[in-house]
Amino acid sequence: MHFLQSLLANKAITIPVFAWFIAQLIKVIGVIVKEKKLDFTRFIGSGGMPSSHASFIVSLTTVAGKNRGWDSVEFGIAVAVSLIVMYDAAGVRRAAGLQAKVLNELIFSHDHKIHLDKKLKELLGHTPFEVIMGAILGMFLGYTLG
Repeated sequence: MHFLQSLLANKAITIPVFAWFIAQLIKVIGVIVKEKKLDFTRFIGSGGMPSSHASFIVSLTTVAGKNRGWDSVEFGIAVAVSLIVMYDAAGVRRAAGLQAKVLNELIFSHDHKIHLDKKLKELLGHTPFEVIMGAILGMFLGYTLG
């Protein structure tokens, strides 16, 4: 029981999880507003506005800076990891999603010998704007709650 209490009291865990939850909730609400439908798959899906990856890691970075010091090793490590995660979200995963879109168009619009049961997942990464908005959400939550 003490372990669970310690875990739940750790702001470096709870605030990033909360930031992720809020980012995913915003995605669900966005689908409701845009498409007039309730799509809970957006709660666990990747891609979309804002980046929950960025909000998660940047809130952790902000909590580390606020609690351990802006000149601490912990903050420095968290900044490095944040940059890698955000680069991956806007670069590598976005490119993979765009490639999946092209492959889906090729495979499902022509008579190819390649047969897939379902389309490849296209919404993998984020635009730079989605990453920036996720980072801003993470900074805000990390600073105000941390």
